[in-house]
Amino acid sequence: MAKFDSKTFNPEAFGVYVERVPNTKRNELIKSGVLKGNEAIRNTFSNQSGTAYATLPMYGLLDGDPLNYDGETDITSTSTTTFQRSVVVVGRAKAWVEGDFAYDITGGADFMSNVGNQVASYWENIYQRELLHILNGIFSMTGNSGNTGFVTNHTYDISGDADEAKQIVGATTLNSAAAKATGDNKSNFKVVIMHSTIATNLENLKVLKYFTQTDAEGINREIGLATWNGRTVFIDDSMPVEVVPASGTDPEYTKYTTYILGTGSIDYEDIGAKVPYEMARDPKTNGGLDTLYTRKRFVYSPYGISYTKKNQVTLSPTSDELEDGANWELVNNGVTGAGKKYIDHKAIAIARIISRG
Repeated sequence: MAKFDSKTFNPEAFGVYVERVPNTKRNELIKSGVLKGNEAIRNTFSNQSGTAYATLPMYGLLDGDPLNYDGETDITSTSTTTFQRSVVVVGRAKAWVEGDFAYDITGGADFMSNVGNQVASYWENIYQRELLHILNGIFSMTGNSGNTGFVTNHTYDISGDADEAKQIVGATTLNSAAAKATGDNKSNFKVVIMHSTIATNLENLKVLKYFTQTDAEGINREIGLATWNGRTVFIDDSMPVEVVPASGTDPEYTKYTTYILGTGSIDYEDIGAKVPYEMARDPKTNGGLDTLYTRKRFVYSPYGISYTKKNQVTLSPTSDELEDGANWELVNNGVTGAGKKYIDHKAIAIARIISRG
């Protein structure tokens, strides 16, 4: 097939473009219910005084021990600690161009219409990709007891277990990971998002339980949605996969990351752009070009974790900057020195399992 402007056409018999390359990305992470709106974030960024970065207050809990009520001990008072969480607006833009001659040479195939039909799906892919960068970033935090306490306790890594059979997820893996992360708050975890390799292993162990529904003929059929230890399972091959190269006598192997999340554990707001979609016409270049421009600004803010902006160059963080652990910190009271207090990591329903399958 000949090519012009990246479009395939038959110069002898023009065909009509009726199909697109299918989108195989499932984007289950952003569809799973772990995202929730946050009115405080929305209101903050609707104010022109804070359009790129903002710090929001969080109320602290009552703490301290009661005094002895004996008629002799004075009753002294304490106040609650106010914590703060900083959030950043992520800005992204993309444009697509199509030429008039490509339309003419293919017999009227409307390539720009094809682009328009896929814009929403394209941005859905980008949203999930950026959210995965953020999750990688928060699990790269270092530097203080709050950060390392979260990363250590909310990571259940069985990939290096001396027993090869225990390097792969099993019936008890999820429960152990949830308990390590949040202790008696482990019931806050509601969703598990895993690679299909992990799901297949659990299916072979008959650990996954699939929901069923009764069809019109009275027959129960599986509907493709499963649970693992009571948590809803979503299967998505965009979950992190790392190939570990061979070292010495150790062969190459693959590590898979499975995320365990609570419903609404990540705040999300679509901040918007002045002109989110725009078409431009260039009648001169290459016989005529149409360009579709798109712009997006959005916030993803994991509950209990603050974006510090320590290593951010411009007003919008890059994907690499979102993955930089130095740009994230456990929510705290903003005090330096011995008076600094961090939110209890057990209140954060975000954890991960790292395994070889």
